[in-house]
This record gives sequence, C-alpha cells and structure tokens, in this order.
Amino acid sequence: MEAADFEAVLNAIRTFVRKEVVPAEDVIEKTDEIPEALRAQAAQMGLFGYALPEEYGGLGFSMTEDVQLAMEVGYTAPAFRSMFGTNNGIAGQVLVNFGTDEQKQRYLPGLAAGDTIASFALTEAEAGSDPSGLRTRAVRVDGGYLLNGQKRFITNATRADLFMVFARTNADTEGTKGISVFAVESGSEGLTVGPKDEKMGQRGAHTAEVFLDDVLVPESALIGAVEGEGFSAAMRSLARGRLHIAAVCVGLAQRLVEESVNHAAVSRQGGRPVAEFQQVQAMLADSQSELLAGRGMVLEAAKAYDDGSDRRMAPSCAKLFCSEMVDRVADRAVQIHGGLGYMRTVAVERFYRDARLFRLYEGTSEVQKVIIAKQMLKGAGR
Repeated sequence: MEAADFEAVLNAIRTFVRKEVVPAEDVIEKTDEIPEALRAQAAQMGLFGYALPEEYGGLGFSMTEDVQLAMEVGYTAPAFRSMFGTNNGIAGQVLVNFGTDEQKQRYLPGLAAGDTIASFALTEAEAGSDPSGLRTRAVRVDGGYLLNGQKRFITNATRADLFMVFARTNADTEGTKGISVFAVESGSEGLTVGPKDEKMGQRGAHTAEVFLDDVLVPESALIGAVEGEGFSAAMRSLARGRLHIAAVCVGLAQRLVEESVNHAAVSRQGGRPVAEFQQVQAMLADSQSELLAGRGMVLEAAKAYDDGSDRRMAPSCAKLFCSEMVDRVADRAVQIHGGLGYMRTVAVERFYRDARLFRLYEGTSEVQKVIIAKQMLKGAGR
C-alpha cells in the first residue's frame, strides 16, 4: 500500500476508534458484546482482512503497517480488536502461509470481508504456550480424518464459522512432531462449543471450550495437504501474533497514560492538583518512558520482521517487554487515581483487568524468555 493511502486508512481508523468505539466501552463492558453497528463499520473499513492478501479481498498490510494499526485499535477496549484479530492473525495466517490455493480461495475472501469468523484451536489442558503436550488426535479413515479431542480458551469459538484445529496425525510421535492442522467448519457433526468463559476482564471478547467427538473431515481439510506441518504453522502464526499483541499493548499504554495525565491535572488533594506531587510526577514519567521504549521496540521488531532478518527473537522480546510494561502502566494509573481507581466507574479499573491477559496468551512471559534465550545461545561456544 502506498504511504499516503496507508496514512489515510490509519487516520480513518484513529478517528473511528476515538469517536465511535471509546464512547461504547461501557456498553461493551456491561453487555459483554460488541455492538453490531461497530462490527458492521469495522467490516466496511476492511479491519477483518487488513493483514490478508489483497488478491483475496484483504488490505495486505506489512508487519510495520500491522503494528501501527494495532497501536490505534489497542487504544480502546481489547475486545474490539479481538473481534477481527484472529481472522488477520493466528488463524488467518495459517491459511496464508500454509494453505493450498484451493483452501485460500475457499476461506480467505470470507475472512477478509468479515462474513466468516475464524478460531485458532490449539490450546488444551496440557498444551498451552508449549504445544508439545497436544493430545487431540486425527486418525486417517476412509474419506478423510476422524478428529477427537478437547480445546480450551479458544477465542471467538462461540461465534466461529471456521476452526483451525491442531491435532496429532502420528500417534507414535511426542513433543512438537507429528502435529497437523485442519480447517473444520462449524456445524460439523461431533463438533460442539461450550458456553463462553467467565473471565477477569476483556469483556466482549469470548473464549470457550471446543469438543471434537469423532468429527469426520475430508482430506481436503488438511491444511497444505501435508501432515506434520502443524507445529511450524502454529509457530509462524504466533510469531506474527506476538508482535501484533505487543503493539496492542503499546496502544493501551498510550490510553492509560492519557487517562493518568488528565486525572492528575484536574483532581485535587489538600487544595492542590495531584499533578503537583512529585511522586505522582515520577509515576507519570516512568509510564511515559516505558511507553516510548515499547513503541520503539515494536517498530524496530516489525522492520526486522518485514525484511526477514528476525522473525523469532524480536517478536518474543517485544511481546515480553510490552505485555509486562502495560501491566506496570495500568498499575500506576490506578495508583494515580487513588481510591477512585478501584471503582468500576473509571476506565483505568477496567483496563487494569484487561491488561493482565496480555502476559498469558499467545505465549506466556515465561515462554517468551525461553524462546529469547534459546535464540541468543544458538551457536554460542562453537
């Protein structure tokens, strides 16, 4: 996309988020739903396919463009981004990077238009950030594969039309070997979705368990038509997703800083604005410094992703730092608000709960540290 065109899209999204989505945050929190009007506008703006190829109806954003958009949508309730994030990210990228031409033609246009909602069904009770404990099985039978297993914490599962299901196609393998991924359509016999989970925060973004009980899928459902590529597909999608989430954290940190500054400037204690107290100033300065550090890290990591020089360590570094950073910024925001910060009537209380998830999903902070260290030590001592 030309720079001028991208800037116009970014400005339109920024205006939409601030004028339409931010005022709807209380409604999203109370109803646990994204208003249909916002969903329709997001689809019209191309948000369901911004990272998908233009030939399939997407906007074809580079990673550098992706993270800039993520910073804008991260400014508001995380559920808004979650509504279209999986189509562009971890689920959609499985198709983009590993799907056959037929699979891309069948599913990507619907994902890009927002007519199809996809879910990334990887996580299980014994397979979270590390998928080596995956137990869902796919057994080859006449006519295709029979899938059995149980997934949990699956984003958008209650709304999904399409599931990217990861399963073992080789029962003799352990760890990351022998994992494949299948496109399973909702309504398939034997596939059921549990009730939405009751979470700490991020209301409006639904997760649920997914049950697969003798789900028969045709051979054409095997992504890429090759067994054993599931782990590679997951890791490649997650690397991009981690960098995107880091950018979302930067966007939320920006909002938290603004909420903190605005409150400190108008709130008074002992006849003086709270902003005059040096310890409050110190918290504001720490948050602003960390926000700028996170933004710089994300943009640099996105540049390395686009030129192919680093698509593994830098995304993990950015996700680790920014997800931890936004939690610290949220904590300071509550502190700056004092007792009011603990009340459900202020945005920072809600964002404090929302931010906590970023350190857990798409790879916990602890897993990011392992990935980073392994990349650092490659070839060391030889």
